[in-house]
Amino acid sequence: MMRPLWERKPPIQLLSPPADGGYGHLFRRENRLRLFFSGGLLFIILLLVTPRFPHDPSLHLFADMRTLLAGVPNTLNVLTTYPLLLFGMPALVLCLFGGWFGISLKGEVIAWGFYFAGNAIAGFGSAYYHLKPDDDRIIWDKLPMMVSSCSFVSLLVIERVNERLGLTCLFSLLALSIISIICERVFDDLRLCIMMYLMPCIAIPAMVFFFPPKYTFSRFWFLATGFYLLARFEGFADRKVYSANRYFISGHSLEHLCLATVTFVLTLMLSFRSIRIARDS
Repeated sequence: MMRPLWERKPPIQLLSPPADGGYGHLFRRENRLRLFFSGGLLFIILLLVTPRFPHDPSLHLFADMRTLLAGVPNTLNVLTTYPLLLFGMPALVLCLFGGWFGISLKGEVIAWGFYFAGNAIAGFGSAYYHLKPDDDRIIWDKLPMMVSSCSFVSLLVIERVNERLGLTCLFSLLALSIISIICERVFDDLRLCIMMYLMPCIAIPAMVFFFPPKYTFSRFWFLATGFYLLARFEGFADRKVYSANRYFISGHSLEHLCLATVTFVLTLMLSFRSIRIARDS
């Protein structure tokens, strides 16, 4: 009889825990928790002090809106979403039903499942939105992307801080994602959406650089973080990136490809890694 995935412990590689160095005091459990809650408090304060940000219809006007294939508007913005599905769906299946990945906690299975599912659904949803960008379709693009980003942050909390705290973070951020979309649609206020967009750009690098990993092959996290930040920059600088490469491919299309690359890199990491140091659950 096969055991559940989270009971199949990945091989343990006996390595010494990282030396304290200049950030050793951050690695102690009580200080890690203080930093985590301080970040949450800062998020709430920034949300309260920032002015209301109404929805702008021009947000649907992307740099590259060419029809390069017959009957497919915004061709590259549509086609570049499919690598998210191509990498996300097999990884989701392997995560939930296979024994290939180095996963040792049930909480990790849940968070990785949300991450890969978010990417796979975004492959469909973002393509559907870019066929006819408007207010009614944008939820099919925005919500799966938010699920993916929130899961990305929560995975690092589960692995590097605490499993229970990470799961609390996951479901809290997922709830905030839904609330942010409701605020946009009902109150015409994008503040929470923008905060949910920016928060992972700060939280992910901070977690990767300042908190010790539980598993080997942690350098893949650095690579994935680099592609994630590059993707967000390219999406923000959509038109400038498009003009910089002489109107070959827009920043938004490159954003899709970089996010798919993040999924591919993390899938490779899960395939290779083993337990490095113990972590509180």
